[in-house]
Amino acid sequence: MSEPGPESIPTSADPRSKRPVKRRAVTAQSEQATQIESLFRDPNKEIKLPGPSKQRTSASLPPPPEIVANVQGSSAGAGSGEFHVYKASRRREYERLRLMQSEIDKEKENEEWNREREETKRKDEEKTEKNRKRREKRNAAKNRKKDTTNKVADSMVTDGPTNTAGGHQDGHHASTGEPDQSGETAGLIIHDD
Repeated sequence: MSEPGPESIPTSADPRSKRPVKRRAVTAQSEQATQIESLFRDPNKEIKLPGPSKQRTSASLPPPPEIVANVQGSSAGAGSGEFHVYKASRRREYERLRLMQSEIDKEKENEEWNREREETKRKDEEKTEKNRKRREKRNAAKNRKKDTTNKVADSMVTDGPTNTAGGHQDGHHASTGEPDQSGETAGLIIHDD
């Protein structure tokens, strides 16, 4: 050794060493601070973010082999390496079957949901149509009542009150149908007090 000193001190921790001291992240906060500092050292550097992971489907898995040679189970007579080959093969097949089953279940759920949605939509449309007919019927009855009230009021205004005592109606003589010469006009008479 070229310099005297205790052997137990690491080179980077030796005060005489010119090497920078290694900083280790002790807490999550200091680790995140270190990552942010490294990002701010070179702001022009491109940051690569990982892409979204693709959902695994039975189509994304490799297909099972067409021909399987030397099929052995986990029984006696198999070599020590064959057991692991068998387990890996079985795991792959179970994973493939599980994914296929999950796809079938998802399709059934979507089908059931679509059926329920269509049923709900149909019931809502029926109820809306029923309410619309009821509303139109109510408005038609209201309009008929309003029309009859207006017709009575209109006939009162245009025809005037019927004068049966003098034989006059609408300013015409009852027997001849000729205009009345009395000079009175038919209509409502309003007396102001």
